[in-house]
Amino acid sequence: MADRPAPLVALDDVTYRIGDATLVEHVSLAVRPREIVSLIGPNGAGKTTLVRLALGLVPPTAGRVTRAPGLAVGYVPQRLAVERSLPLTVARMLALTARPTDAAVTAALAETGVAHLARREVHDLSGGEWQRVLLARALLRQPALLVLDEPVQGVDVTGQAELFALIRDLRDRRGCGVLLVSHDLHLVMAATDAVVCLNRHVCCSGRPESVMLDPAYHDLFGPAATALAVYAHHHDHRHDADGGVVPLGGHHHHHHEGHDHGEHAPHG
Repeated sequence: MADRPAPLVALDDVTYRIGDATLVEHVSLAVRPREIVSLIGPNGAGKTTLVRLALGLVPPTAGRVTRAPGLAVGYVPQRLAVERSLPLTVARMLALTARPTDAAVTAALAETGVAHLARREVHDLSGGEWQRVLLARALLRQPALLVLDEPVQGVDVTGQAELFALIRDLRDRRGCGVLLVSHDLHLVMAATDAVVCLNRHVCCSGRPESVMLDPAYHDLFGPAATALAVYAHHHDHRHDADGGVVPLGGHHHHHHEGHDHGEHAPHG
């Protein structure tokens, strides 16, 4: 296997406690450039806590968090403190925290497919439009690492698939690493290179196809998890370095850095 690039962020045996409560314990994971790592788990599993640890917003109680020197991070939090009821246009909202040029704002919105919404009031946006605006806001930082906490909430299923495709496109175009938090497995499976199942500790981790077959995964998510195994049979192509589609022969798995992107909706 080729030498893998150094991680953008790495958690090494990290535990975080508040008082008597252990929110996460003995968690290790790493996100490298061009890699989408999805953190999945039920509510209360510690996913957002882990994001806060990865971002350096809270220090670990034990273990170590390392980030690449000078790491630029684009963060889409689960909830943003912008009151969507306030009169505020999309362009103004993007200019609130940073001081980007108008051209930078326009370019970021164009990259996430919502340039036409620049003058729209934020409270008029659909869930999918809002998430794309938040992604554009994160891109203004020219991030090497994108951290996305439940980036498809409030979005219908079609919009979710489109958002995950956009996230993959951003990764391909920018070469950034992505840490993606979700409790919805169906779509993440097709969008990700690696999966980490969290329930305060790491229950299982690895390539999506192997995690799906792990008993710990089934214990965590119950009978519904079995229905997702359909994905394992949809990897009928992969993408080469230039993004071109390469058919896979039979059931042979190509283990390569780029990962076989399943881009098909499950049947049934």
